[in-house]
This record gives sequence, structure tokens and C-alpha cells, in this order.
Amino acid sequence: MRTQSLSDGAKRTILPSGLRIVTESIPTTRSAALGVWVGVGSRDETPGMSGASHFLEHLLFKGTHKRTALQISSEIEAVGGETNAFTTKEYTCYYARVLDADLPLAVDVLCDAVADSIMEPADVETERGVILEEIAMHEDEPGDEVHDVFTEAIFGNHPLGRLISGTEESITPMTRNQIHSFYRRRYKAPHIVVAAAGNLDHATVVRLVRKALAGTALDSEPADPAPPRSGSKRVPTQKPHVVVRNRDTEQGHLVLGGVGIGRRDERRFAMGVLNNVLGGGMSSRLFQEIREKRGLAYSVYSYASQYADAGLFGVYAGSAPGKSDEVLDLVRVELDRVATHGISAEEIARGKGMVKGSYVLGLEDTGSRMSRLAKSELLYGELMGVDDLLARVDAVTTDEVNEAAADLLTQPMSLAVVGPFDENAFGAHR
Repeated sequence: MRTQSLSDGAKRTILPSGLRIVTESIPTTRSAALGVWVGVGSRDETPGMSGASHFLEHLLFKGTHKRTALQISSEIEAVGGETNAFTTKEYTCYYARVLDADLPLAVDVLCDAVADSIMEPADVETERGVILEEIAMHEDEPGDEVHDVFTEAIFGNHPLGRLISGTEESITPMTRNQIHSFYRRRYKAPHIVVAAAGNLDHATVVRLVRKALAGTALDSEPADPAPPRSGSKRVPTQKPHVVVRNRDTEQGHLVLGGVGIGRRDERRFAMGVLNNVLGGGMSSRLFQEIREKRGLAYSVYSYASQYADAGLFGVYAGSAPGKSDEVLDLVRVELDRVATHGISAEEIARGKGMVKGSYVLGLEDTGSRMSRLAKSELLYGELMGVDDLLARVDAVTTDEVNEAAADLLTQPMSLAVVGPFDENAFGAHR
């Protein structure tokens, strides 16, 4: 067992099994946040198992040899805590927030759920129905659906292009044995990080985790931690095109964009500044041009998603269907203007301030601090100190931002549209 100190007072212990425990002590709080993070997500699934990670996320709260589903939730809620989980394309997280005195309970409950699920066939059928309803609910939210359509337009049949939830066609036939096999093959100690932040003692957390996992499948043979996902392979992307989903909606929802950068790309800091200047807030160019000056949309923003070996950049806008063409033209004009003429030093200074403020203000609770620890360990294999990260943002130059803009904003772009449009609409943008 190896323990070492990290940036900002955090500590890491690597258990003999390869499972990692990272904590940050915050004595001024009276709470603690705990997360069990597994380096498995929807991109790790075959087409036939699409949605398995998300299905599994639901099932691990349905009961263990030690607790029923009701006991898992009621034990945490009885002390005023909360517990939940979420699945992404590259990892799955199970978390709880409790009073500091109740951290031992949270460790025992979460580790039990993740390590020792019994996955009863009846529970599989119950959660299958729940997930199918969740998929249907998502399809009723066009403002969410358009982002999925856009991601598929960029990545196509690559796992990054598929829905995290899976589809009705993949979830309906999925068997209990298939999900259980996925669980046992993928949920291995070297791929798991247990993170905690709050009023806690690192050595105590390590002791609690070891006790909770003793005798389970995660108390395994000695192994080294799994390294972060490799970014050495280029993810194949679709040829840029237009995808229109006809929906009977009051607004037209569109996303225009293209391939972005991976999370380890050194341009990510410049990209953060660029994104904020373009569409990151009320002072951004897109917000000012489309909403403030013309009143054409209530919501308009840009965003960047980064993965181990790929990324995407997009601009979203929701407007009256009759104004969607005008909004799209304005977005294109603004992107071309930035790519061609660059961004002023004043805008870059404001963009840096937004990046730094968003990051620091986002660390004001134990949950976000816990997430920072886990993501740093799981995705990067190291923890960059807050001061170091702010220094990296400050070091971004005007040339770096403008070079990133010229590179990313001049590429052929895909367009995703959800709304009351014929599938051949937006032909001029193809």
C-alpha cells in the first residue's frame, strides 16, 4: 500500500489491488462527499450492448447480499444524506453527500453497492422499464435531443457517437447475464478511484474503504492502477453533413459545429478562453449579437466536449422556427469573423477571467472538490493544483487563442436540427 501527498493538501493511497483512494481534508466544513468512480462508460460498449453501463448504474442500487434497494437509499436518507449516480461516455460515478460524522456509513453503503450487487432478474426487468421511460422522456426534450443528434453527426457509428442511455432496440433484448458479465469484466479494482472531500482524515477513509471491500470482488489480487485512457489514436469522424429531426415543437433547436480537441491537447486552455468569448456568457459575442441586439433567441451558447482522444465544438441556439435560418446565418458569420480577424486582447482578458472564476467558484462545495480529485486521478493520472491551473490560463496568449480559432472554426461543420422542419430543410447549409 502506497500513500503520497498531492497538490493543495490532497492525498492518494494505492491499495495492493490497484484501487486508488484520493482525499482532500477541508476541516472548516461539517460535511463530506464521497464518490466511487469507475473508468467505464458508454464508449466501452459494443453496438449490441449499447447502454449497458447506464443500465448497470441503475442496477447497482437495487440490492446486495447485505442490503435491499430500500435499505441502500433509506440508510443514507435517515441521516439526512443524499446518494445518486451518473454515467458518461468514459466513466461512471456513484456518489453520496453526508454529514462528516456519517462518512463511515456512506463508505460502507457505496462500496457495498458497487462491489457486491446481486442483480436479481426481477430487478433487471423493473429497471429495463424505467430506462425505456427515461429514453422516451429524453426524446420529449428537443433541446437535449439536438445535442445527441449533433454528436452522432460528428462521430457516426463510433462509440462516442452513440447514446449513453442506449436505445429501445439495444435495451429491450439485453439480458441479465449479459449485464452481469459486463459488470464483472469491467468493474475491476485497477479501474476504480474512491474520492472523498470534506471534514475527514485520509488514513481513516483508507481504513474504511479497505474494510468495506474486504472479501468482495474488488479485494482482488495485487495489480497496478490502470493508466488514463490513451489519446494516441485518432477517433474517426463523419463527413460534415446536415441532420434534421422532425418534431412538433414550438422552437427550432440547432447545433452547428465540428471536431474539437482531446483533453490532453495543450490547446485546451486557449480553447477555454475562446469558448467563453464566443458563447460563454451574457457578454459573449453570440449572446450579444443574437439575443441582446436582435432578440432572436432566448438561449444561445457555445460549448466544447473533450475526451481522451477526441473532442467536439458546437454552438446551440433555440428560436422560433421561422427565424432559425436567420439565427444560423448569424452564427456562421460570427464564427467566420472570429476565425478570420481574431479576438481582441480585451476580450481575451475577459475570457480568461471567466475561465478562472468559473473554475474556482465551482470548487466551493465538497461535492465539486471530490469530483475534481476523482477526475484528475482517473482521467489525467495527476492532480494539477488550483494555482498551477490558474497560471496556465493566465499564460494563454492572444496568438494561441486566435490560432485555435483559425484552426477549429474554419473546418467544414455539421449541423443538427430538431424542430418542425422537413428533413430536406436547411439545404443551403449542406
